[in-house]
Amino acid sequence: MTFFDGLFEIQSFFTLMMLILLQAVLGFDNLLYISIESKRVPESKRGFVRKWGIGLAIALRIVLLLLLMVAIEKLSAPFFKLHWPGYFEVDVNVHAFIVIAGGIFIIYTAVKEIYHMLAMHDPSEEKKQNSDGRSVASAIFWIVIMNMIFSFDSILSAIALTKKFFVIAASIVVSGVMMMWLSDQVSSFLHKNRMYEVLGLFILFIVGIMLLGEGGHLAELSFFGHRVEPMAKSTFYFVLIILVIVDVVQSRYQKKLLAQGEAH
Repeated sequence: MTFFDGLFEIQSFFTLMMLILLQAVLGFDNLLYISIESKRVPESKRGFVRKWGIGLAIALRIVLLLLLMVAIEKLSAPFFKLHWPGYFEVDVNVHAFIVIAGGIFIIYTAVKEIYHMLAMHDPSEEKKQNSDGRSVASAIFWIVIMNMIFSFDSILSAIALTKKFFVIAASIVVSGVMMMWLSDQVSSFLHKNRMYEVLGLFILFIVGIMLLGEGGHLAELSFFGHRVEPMAKSTFYFVLIILVIVDVVQSRYQKKLLAQGEAH
């Protein structure tokens, strides 16, 4: 494995641009999780949590890249098998286990946050729950862990495009710096437009389902002879666009009804 061969070639530059674009496209769900997770610490600490969480995740993603380039075959080898022909079959490897665990945790987080939103009545109670829900260290820990889970597929896709370690590492650093800036923008938007928090949580819920499907596919999971297939990214983005359109139309219609009510 030669990390620096052909580093300054034109082809390496175009590959770097392609990888940065790939990281940006695949990083939307990560940004959404970071914004929601950072909301659970005191407001004065949220920027600190986002920056440190993403910064540590960048370093660990480079370590993960190195491990994957060295031991990618071992990670794809199943460590647990269960075969009941015609009814249930599964071959779980490290990659599949990580993706499935991440999907379950994201679904749990989204459902719990939605429940808290529906249960809240007193604004002071909501403020207390947001500021005391997580310690700074705990929030940074979960941002780093989920960042690693979200980055697994993007790193594997990057390795499929090029075997040049430094090119992939550079794309991770650049996309990480972009994510630091964008996370502040997304968090600020959600803070100013609280109505979209529910939309964000439902999108996160769909991301969790998508990860479960992807993990099941990686584990070659099948029920009654039907193998689990992953949700296509095109399907995910189509559902995302529809959800956003419905939410925007509904919010504008609600404002119109309120304006008409005040007029009468």
